[in-house]
Amino acid sequence: MKTQTHPTTVVHLVNMVGLLGICVSLVIAFYYQLVMHELPCPLCLLQRIGLIIAGFGFLFNIYFGLRNLHYGMVIIGSILTGIMASRQMFLHILPGDKGYGSAFLGLHFYTWALVTSVVIIAATAVVLAISEMNSSIRPLNMPPALFRIASWGFLLLISANLVSTVLECGGGQCADNPVIYELLSK
Repeated sequence: MKTQTHPTTVVHLVNMVGLLGICVSLVIAFYYQLVMHELPCPLCLLQRIGLIIAGFGFLFNIYFGLRNLHYGMVIIGSILTGIMASRQMFLHILPGDKGYGSAFLGLHFYTWALVTSVVIIAATAVVLAISEMNSSIRPLNMPPALFRIASWGFLLLISANLVSTVLECGGGQCADNPVIYELLSK
C-alpha cells in the first residue's frame, strides 16, 4: 500500500487512533468468537460491517488525504452500527431477558457497539471542527511503519471477518442464534 502523503498531523493521528480502536473492537469480537465459542448473530455481523465501513473512512483519510467524503464514511458506518446495536438492545430490553452473548465490564457487546458508535461520531465532529487549525499546528514526527501496521492489521481483520462469516452462514441466511459453522458441519 503506497501513501500519497505522510500522515504526520494531529488530525492524522486521531484518524489512526480511530482505526486502531476499530481494530481492537474487531479483535475482541474475534476473541469471543474463537476462544469463547460465541458465534456472532446476524445483527452482530451487521454491527461489524458498520465498524468496517467507519474503519475504511479512517484508513482513506490516512492514505489518500483528509476529505469530507471519508469522514462521511466514518459517520455513516457509525450510524449503521448504532442502529443495529440499538435494535439488538430493544430485542433484549424486557425484564428477565439475559441478553445475547457474554457481557464485558457489565455490558453486552451490542451495548458497547452503540457506545463506540456514539464516541466515533463525537470524535469525528471534533476532528472536523479542528481540521482548519490543523495546518497551523506543528507536524508530528511519527514513523510511517505505525500507519502501515495499523492499516494491514485492519485489512487482515476484514479478511478474517469475511472468511468466518462465510463459514458460519454457508451459502444461505445466517441462523438467528448460531451455534455451529454451517459450512464446516456438512
